Amino acid sequence: MATDRKDPHERARRLARLIVGEIVLYHKDKIVLAIKNDSLFEELAKELEEGRHYYEKNVDPSIGPKADYFDQAVVDIMVKGQGSVESKIW
Repeated sequence: MATDRKDPHERARRLARLIVGEIVLYHKDKIVLAIKNDSLFEELAKELEEGRHYYEKNVDPSIGPKADYFDQAVVDIMVKGQGSVESKIW
């Protein structure tokens, strides 16, 4: 396990999941309503921008933009994680 913490890609993935998880935790009601109204990215723009800024500031620059773990975490945690919410988008 100690080697995972030294791997910059694993660290970036974990950080992205942590940040997005915190956004979901603190804005659950807002996210559910935004999914119902098909306005998730508009409603959460500020939170996602702040989260991405923190992520980019704290990730090893060698990761680069090709490995966009932040967007992957948004899809996996914020979008797919709310799959039980009734919405016209799915």
